[in-house]
Amino acid sequence: MATSAGKRRSDEGEDGNESARTRTKRGRWLVPALLLVAWVVIGAVGTDHQARLGEVLENSAEAFLPASAEATRVAEIKKTFQTEAISPALLIFNRDGGLTDADQSFLRAKQAEIAGLKHPDLDPLGGLADRTLPVIRSDDGEAAQIVVALDAALGDKEVGVAKELRRIAGEGIPVGLEVNLTGPAGIGVDLDGVFGAIDGMLLLVTVGAVVVILLLIYRSPLMPLIVLMSSGLALTTASAVVYLLARDGVLTLDSQGQGILMVLVFGAATDYALLVVARFREELHLTANRFDAVVKSVRACVAPLFAAAGTVALGLLCLLLSDLNNNRSLGPVGAIGVAASLAVTLTFLPALLALFGRASFWPFLPGHDGRAQRHGLLAEVADLVTRKPRTVWAGTLVLLLAAAAFAPQFRASGLDYVDTFTEDTESVRGLEVSAEHFPGGANPPGTIIARTDQRDAVIAAARAVDGVARVTPTVDPETGQPEETNGLSSIDVTLRDISTSRAAQDTVVRLREAVHAVPGAEALVGGGSAALLDTRTTAERDRWVIIPALLVVVLLMLVLLLRSLLAPLLLTLTVAVSYAATTGVAALVFNELFEFADTDPSLPVLAFVFIAALGTDYNIFLMHRIRQETAEHGTGEGTRRGLTLVGGVIVSAGVVLAATFGALAVLPLVGLVQMAFLVSFGVLLDTLVVRSLLVPALTIHIGRRFWWPGKPARPDA
Repeated sequence: MATSAGKRRSDEGEDGNESARTRTKRGRWLVPALLLVAWVVIGAVGTDHQARLGEVLENSAEAFLPASAEATRVAEIKKTFQTEAISPALLIFNRDGGLTDADQSFLRAKQAEIAGLKHPDLDPLGGLADRTLPVIRSDDGEAAQIVVALDAALGDKEVGVAKELRRIAGEGIPVGLEVNLTGPAGIGVDLDGVFGAIDGMLLLVTVGAVVVILLLIYRSPLMPLIVLMSSGLALTTASAVVYLLARDGVLTLDSQGQGILMVLVFGAATDYALLVVARFREELHLTANRFDAVVKSVRACVAPLFAAAGTVALGLLCLLLSDLNNNRSLGPVGAIGVAASLAVTLTFLPALLALFGRASFWPFLPGHDGRAQRHGLLAEVADLVTRKPRTVWAGTLVLLLAAAAFAPQFRASGLDYVDTFTEDTESVRGLEVSAEHFPGGANPPGTIIARTDQRDAVIAAARAVDGVARVTPTVDPETGQPEETNGLSSIDVTLRDISTSRAAQDTVVRLREAVHAVPGAEALVGGGSAALLDTRTTAERDRWVIIPALLVVVLLMLVLLLRSLLAPLLLTLTVAVSYAATTGVAALVFNELFEFADTDPSLPVLAFVFIAALGTDYNIFLMHRIRQETAEHGTGEGTRRGLTLVGGVIVSAGVVLAATFGALAVLPLVGLVQMAFLVSFGVLLDTLVVRSLLVPALTIHIGRRFWWPGKPARPDA
């Protein structure tokens, strides 16, 4: 009896233990399953918003300027006049040797056809009959133009109408007669073609580059898919949030910002995933259970990931100090992207890793063998740095300073529109032809606002300015009288040089000086050229505000993470040196190799924000692990071990980030090509030279004093 009772209790105990193990196993699946379901729902909802992101883009120059800018003030005053804003489409026809009689007949027929155009987007305008001017011939007889005064209120519909004008003008054109659509409407068509590739070609190139790199890193077909799912979900989430905020007017997003958001999120989310995946593979060698390995991996990565993402987000938020609305909005847009990347990396990605376990790395499955350390090229680099730290840091610093010596040659005073594209476009060709045959003729007029009682004096002063082609009072098309309201008059001013050129901006400077000097006129100069001038001067001001602010943010974040003063100070200096070297190399490449005319004035600030903030990511990944290893092994050995363990991750992350930003170069805009080179080269330089050689060598050479005023947990051996 006793034996039977004991056996029953034993069986019951075994059954109870088995039941408990089953419940524990089921419980371990519950959290990953819930996370996966939650993120699938978020992704499904966000996909629709992501697809509509293009609907909320704002690309006008005036929209980016601060309210205090003179061009902005003119635009606001102009709204109080009755005349609608015009966005002219100019069809420029030319033939070497002079237009023929057949050409003249063709032009008259096309003018009539355009005037009678019926297009669904023209309903608000009532057609183009009153908006199409007669054919205008050039004085030399080699060119002619048809001007169509489109209503700027058409907005996005303007591109559709302009494309139809281009189609009509090109049909049945006589052999040897050239036609180009230019003016603001023509420029809009070409830019629409470029930025239309953001959702297609740019995404395809970015994903393709990441897939290839991940395949080389993991030699596994499954892990790249896992990382891409995580990065794609982060992009969908960030895009949806940005769409909602832009739709409600909380922030402004332009086409360039849309492209940067895409590559930033893909790059950051993939970088963060690499850190977690590397730690997961390390833990799988030490831990039998996949769930325990996931938990340990996330716990080990939480601190550096939060510090890294926080630094990047705060760095991007430094753009809130910009006076340019598009740069200021890019700060929170980028910060949203980084936050989405962090959230997905710490929740969705671990759930996927728990789901697939060791199979994530198939066919090279990590075994439970107790060997976490992986040796390779980085181990050899770490050994070299350990043996000769002084030689390594001195040599790399000399190379960096030599490159930085060319930084003063970096030009960033603004690009003429004709130099904006990396390939020939119709609107650029049209501007060039118009400038040759119709000086100032392709330029939309700028605007002078002045007191009505001083209008004649202002007109006289403006006509005397070198570079001004025509100055006339703005005429109300309904009454034929000069426009006046509230004691103010509007004056049209046409410049001789292409309105998007630096020469036109210089003319605006002289024009403002002249009309501002008219007593009692309270004159202001606005328009497209004035807006570009104000953008350039505002961007130059931003450099002196944002760059120092970001360096302070980087320094403070490193102080909090490392609980030291000397180490963060030295690391921040390496960030500055790395950027200066990148700028120097870029100056040589842009000026001598590609022979770019100039650079967008906002580019130095944007490039510094990305290079400095993202470079600090790698500082954090590296120094967090080195500090952990130093606590057990001392600074010298701890640095060697830290570089060996995470150096590969940092190099891989840098290559991925460089590839994603490099994808911007597929878009045929000089500014984006320059951005792609600056950030990609800067990240690679930071990853391969600064973080892999300079920083570890400095750490070893300085020794335990590197952590001053803190101390390592144990003295160096």
